[in-house]
Amino acid sequence: MDKDTHDILAAAREVVAKEMTGLEALIDRFDPAFLDVVRLLADCRGKVFVSGAGTSGAMAHRMAHLLSVCGTPAVPLQPMDALHGTMGALSSGDVLMAISRGGKSSELNDLSTRVQTRGVKVVAVTSNPDAPLAGLADIVVILPTDNVIDPGGVIAMGSTLVVGAWGDALATVLMRVKGYTWDQMLFTHPAGAVGEETHRLTPLEPLDTPTM
Repeated sequence: MDKDTHDILAAAREVVAKEMTGLEALIDRFDPAFLDVVRLLADCRGKVFVSGAGTSGAMAHRMAHLLSVCGTPAVPLQPMDALHGTMGALSSGDVLMAISRGGKSSELNDLSTRVQTRGVKVVAVTSNPDAPLAGLADIVVILPTDNVIDPGGVIAMGSTLVVGAWGDALATVLMRVKGYTWDQMLFTHPAGAVGEETHRLTPLEPLDTPTM
């Protein structure tokens, strides 16, 4: 292996190692805010909308999909489209999960402010506790996003993995809190290799809804 090849592989490994530090830091950041979100979504009788701009928008689509797969009905919502009328889909009893690393996306903040006047609860998922988004949400989730895990401190790579992992934990915990079964999950996922699953899956151990 020549030096150039070695340097390329080392650079790739360095990226993953940095991202792993962000995921490791997340383990210690599940706090009362997470319990508040679990309680809110477990009791939600409407829909959960998940929104974000740019890379956070891609993570919003992923989170909405996995929440739905795990038994919490959720829909991805593009914030600018919402401000062009799609916001009419949200009504009292719904929840908006607003994802923004910096918490300064004007379209997402405007959407969050407007839906609250319609009786929608807003959950802010951000890394900046002083951001405008954090100041207007009903529940604020602060995730660790040390700049070292994002290239240049500006390209949202490691930080979006942290958001994804947090959302995965939320979806799985809600599945257990709601008693959503593998049979129910497989019924709504009949296509692809998952739909061909035939062996008996181990039941998930139930969890109680967190109390106040």
